[in-house]
Amino acid sequence: MSEAEITRHIGWDIGAAEVAAEMSRLMGATTILAGVSRLVIDCNREPGHPTSICPSSDGTVIPGNAALSGAEIRAREDHWYHPYQRAIGHQLERLEQGGGRAALIAIHSFTPCMNGGCGRPWPVGVLWNQDGRLALPLMAGLRAKGLLCGDNEPYSGRIANHTVDRHGQDAGRLHVSVEIRQDEIADQTGAVRWAELLAGVLETALAEA
Repeated sequence: MSEAEITRHIGWDIGAAEVAAEMSRLMGATTILAGVSRLVIDCNREPGHPTSICPSSDGTVIPGNAALSGAEIRAREDHWYHPYQRAIGHQLERLEQGGGRAALIAIHSFTPCMNGGCGRPWPVGVLWNQDGRLALPLMAGLRAKGLLCGDNEPYSGRIANHTVDRHGQDAGRLHVSVEIRQDEIADQTGAVRWAELLAGVLETALAEA
């Protein structure tokens, strides 16, 4: 694959790490990053999911994912997926020691154009599944600021929200996934602006939830 293909949106969530790091600083929270391109393995998909190790993405074939053996797939899961999931679980448990409460906030970004189309008008989307305790007040807060906020757009948290479901919903913790459009956070200025906006709205939403 060319460097241009590897560095476009199919390989990573552009701007998401910068937003998450600044939000952590503002909110006194901890950021955990997967540390691997989703072209190798998507740590936010359960093992065996069709998009865990993608053969192609947005029209680009991923040669390194062709005809992988079971052993090769398990090696990627053992090297990246399982440590990532364990780190999240351990951090949440640490925060809850002594009766504390922890919330899980997932920060992602999405490309304005996908599969040949650019009909993605939302600057931000909130993904959730069955538990809307945090998602609903978060969406309300973003919309109160005049933002077009997607409800399970451009992706549905009811279809693909593995990590947040596993450590949030299934454990009874407050949780939500946030998707920010990549042209909004492609540089540090945009990332900081969105981190400040989200941190403020989330603080209110967490208090309400």
